[in-house]
Amino acid sequence: MKKTALTLAYDTELYAARHLIHAGDLDQAFKKLETAHVLGQRHVLRHVQTHWFMLKIGYQRNSAREMSGQLLRIMLGAIGSCIGIVPTGNTGGTNVGIFKRMPIAAELQKLLR
Repeated sequence: MKKTALTLAYDTELYAARHLIHAGDLDQAFKKLETAHVLGQRHVLRHVQTHWFMLKIGYQRNSAREMSGQLLRIMLGAIGSCIGIVPTGNTGGTNVGIFKRMPIAAELQKLLR
């Protein structure tokens, strides 16, 4: 099955984030996950997967706020993706309101069309 440009972009961001997590560069990994979140939030598995890795970073940072926020986002994100209601452009971290819509970078807008 041929992957779409959107799927390839999501996979690239997620792969980079996983590599950066393994290397211990959690700040850069989280940035990659934020991009992956914007790209994948309309798809249940991708959306949940992104929050799962954000949760792992919260655990590595020993951040109870990030971990509890990501657990909530995993549940609500799965439901939101299933019914097609997601806050577009939201980057998925606990530093952003869970329902806040955000502007989407031009290069990502092209992929989301």
